[in-house]
Amino acid sequence: MASRTTQTVVRFSAPFRLPDIDTVQPAGDYRVDHDEETIEGASWLAWRRVGAFIHLPAIGMRGPTQQMVPINPADLDAALERDKQP
Repeated sequence: MASRTTQTVVRFSAPFRLPDIDTVQPAGDYRVDHDEETIEGASWLAWRRVGAFIHLPAIGMRGPTQQMVPINPADLDAALERDKQP
């Protein structure tokens, strides 16, 4: 089974919290890795997301450590939607 990792950058305009992370994160741009694997038996190439990781701290911010934290993609999508609310 083939696998791949794609990286995106998400932007939060306000501090946010994700259930998988203990602390509130500041506003900023964050790298997110999406791990995917091919779907067997399809007659065309299709990918299924099997994991996601957010890089902490935000791009351009200094912290005592750099880390990749596993997250639920649905939780990330919900946090981004909340961030769009006025």
